[in-house]
Amino acid sequence: MTTESTSVPSSPGPWPTAGPTFGLAPLVPRRTPRLSLPARRRPRSRSGTAPLVAADALATLTGALFLGPSHHDIRLLLPVVALVLLLDGRAGLHRPAAYTRALDDLPALASRAGLVWCLAAASVAAYSPALALGPRRLCAAYGAHVGAAVLVRAVLLARRRRIARAHPRSTLVVGGTGAARRFATAADRHPEYGLRPVGIVGVPAQGGAARTGGEPGLPVLTTAEEIHRAVIQNAVRDAVFLDDDPGLVRLLQRYGCATWRVGGEQAGGPMGAHVWGYARRPIVPPDERRGLAAKRALDLALVVPALAFALPVLLLCALSVRLSDGPGVLFRQERVGQYGRHFTLLKFRTLRPSDETESATRWNVADDRRMSAAGRLLRKTSLDELPQLWNVLRGDMSLVGPRPERPYFVAQFSKVHTGYAARHRMPVGLTGLAQVHGLRGDTSIEDRCRFDNHYIDHWSLWQDVCILLRTAAGVVRHTGS
Repeated sequence: MTTESTSVPSSPGPWPTAGPTFGLAPLVPRRTPRLSLPARRRPRSRSGTAPLVAADALATLTGALFLGPSHHDIRLLLPVVALVLLLDGRAGLHRPAAYTRALDDLPALASRAGLVWCLAAASVAAYSPALALGPRRLCAAYGAHVGAAVLVRAVLLARRRRIARAHPRSTLVVGGTGAARRFATAADRHPEYGLRPVGIVGVPAQGGAARTGGEPGLPVLTTAEEIHRAVIQNAVRDAVFLDDDPGLVRLLQRYGCATWRVGGEQAGGPMGAHVWGYARRPIVPPDERRGLAAKRALDLALVVPALAFALPVLLLCALSVRLSDGPGVLFRQERVGQYGRHFTLLKFRTLRPSDETESATRWNVADDRRMSAAGRLLRKTSLDELPQLWNVLRGDMSLVGPRPERPYFVAQFSKVHTGYAARHRMPVGLTGLAQVHGLRGDTSIEDRCRFDNHYIDHWSLWQDVCILLRTAAGVVRHTGS
């Protein structure tokens, strides 16, 4: 439950393998603007899903015309239409890519229509054997359904392609600048795919070949502020990933961008799912709301009684700081939280820095001679962290998660350690998996980063409980720093 420390490299090197990062502040120690991220929202399609939904319903009703008059019953037709729409929607057939053609979707449409009509025939035979559908009528209804679906979708998808070509959507390309510029050039020369690259989120090329005259001169975005401005100013609706970066995927999905993975070996999918030969598949946002809601419920269930029981201890700590160090009991410091958002972290003051620059850029103060006896005791017992229970109650933090750091150091560590920025895809915490494994004080940032990402990838509510119990045992043994 303590602030981490380690040796900070004085001259961070290039990013040879690290993917694009988010939540970065400039290396110059200055106050950075807060990012106001919108709540997660679904990406908007180019012309909406309603026409394709209506096309599926119309095709189903067209197939029903080939049934006998006795089968034109709302009790039969309504479930058939609803099931077709449900299956096609789950398969993504109502949100196709801009360059999709009707024949690309034919296998998926035909298989689902066949399943629905077989279920309908079986249900009718079981409910009323006298009205059982014969093979001829069933095949006629199925064939009419599929034929109508393909014809109507062909018209609608052709219209979508014309709209995409005439009004391509602003797109960010994520990856190393060499590969990203090549993809951006291909997308720029072929607007029929509906993408208009406006920026590259990645690492400036180190010793790479010079950009040729035909490549678009796109800006390279390397900080959260630059991404924020690019998304707002250019009304970015798509983000294309050439490299895997889960943290940045979540960040751009929070902005409402449709996210795509292009290139590489991507098996499956229709033949038309490509951008000038670059295989493309959607990156579906994970349904993390249920897990985060359970995590938040655990936080509230524990932090509310904890604050009540800890109130006498908080008052004693505040009194000791006031008597030993004078006014200014609480220490406020800007930290980087989930999705790169900045928040104000609270602690009991154990040392009064000489100025704001020292507070923002000095890493470890554990051995500072200016620290009073009360300050040393608070740091040794981790009691200086108790005000962060208020941060947890406010929702700035969770009880368990990667420890938050200052923007200045987030910028440096993200450039030096691969995957450091990806730690911010989970709410930051009062304690974490790295801390219960002894990674506090002057220990490896690379090891902490690895533990934090392992915790996020394998998160469960029970693991949070276990980490809290191990943290409590560590505090009892006075292992703070």
